[in-house]
Amino acid sequence: MVDTTPLTRAVDHFADRLRAAPQSRLQRGAAAEALGLAREMARRAQLMEEPGTEPREMPDAGMFAAADQITVAVHDLALVLPDEGAVAEAVELVAQAQQRAGV
Repeated sequence: MVDTTPLTRAVDHFADRLRAAPQSRLQRGAAAEALGLAREMARRAQLMEEPGTEPREMPDAGMFAAADQITVAVHDLALVLPDEGAVAEAVELVAQAQQRAGV
């Protein structure tokens, strides 16, 4: 079994920062950045779980749901990652998104 702890810790930290961010920061792009990450992680998980099918896009549930959306998407992906290299790649995507979000 692959240790996905670094990934779940990274996304939980990002989600906590989003929840603590003021509405103005979310409106200036932090929520959109989080939604983009959630959609990408959900897409990756779906491709691994259902190869050959078209991934469904995660809907925009609003800026206040962005933290929950990244948490769900990344935790779902963590369940299907095949190896440590994939975990490291996902951790890097979370870190980059958090940096771009400015939280």
